Amino acid sequence: MTIHLSEVSKIIMSTFNRSVPLVALFLGGLMLSAQASAEMKMGVVNFQRLLEEAPQTKTVMQGLENEFAPRRRELVSMQTDLKSREDKLQKEGAVMAEADRTKAEKTLRDQQREFSRKASEFQDDASTRRNEEIGKVQRFLVQEIQNYANAQGFDLVLGEGVFFAKPALDITAQVLGVLATKPAALPAAPAAAPAQPKPTGK
Repeated sequence: MTIHLSEVSKIIMSTFNRSVPLVALFLGGLMLSAQASAEMKMGVVNFQRLLEEAPQTKTVMQGLENEFAPRRRELVSMQTDLKSREDKLQKEGAVMAEADRTKAEKTLRDQQREFSRKASEFQDDASTRRNEEIGKVQRFLVQEIQNYANAQGFDLVLGEGVFFAKPALDITAQVLGVLATKPAALPAAPAAAPAQPKPTGK
């Protein structure tokens, strides 16, 4: 089958004519997208920095330090006493009566087990309380970011998962400035509404 040059020209022109509206539509879409992006107000928050530097976080951490300080002092005192008993047993064990040395060794082992138990409980309790309080701070910070974004007319604020952002988009310092004007202690959680009694059927 032979296709003449004129036919090829017609095919090319026909394809071109069909493509023009598509290209125009595509370019128009890009222009609208660029225009929308230019009008959209965006910001980026470094949430880790916000969490570390927020005065509310510092207040919570100080509160946890005060809460667990008595137990920490007790553990330090127990550890010092155990070290002293262990040193004494090592020095005097050779000249002690067999029964006295056996009794002292048993007492030391029991006290070491008690210390390990209390130290483990301390770590678990401290970790649990820290997670609870930091969770409260995180929820508070998210709410404050949303409040700031609404007040400043932002359309989009990004946090985790941002691989690049121009410094001008970073609003972390501005949010920290707002947090500095708020009470350092977190606001009390609203009291739960009392449960309504269920109607009893007759």
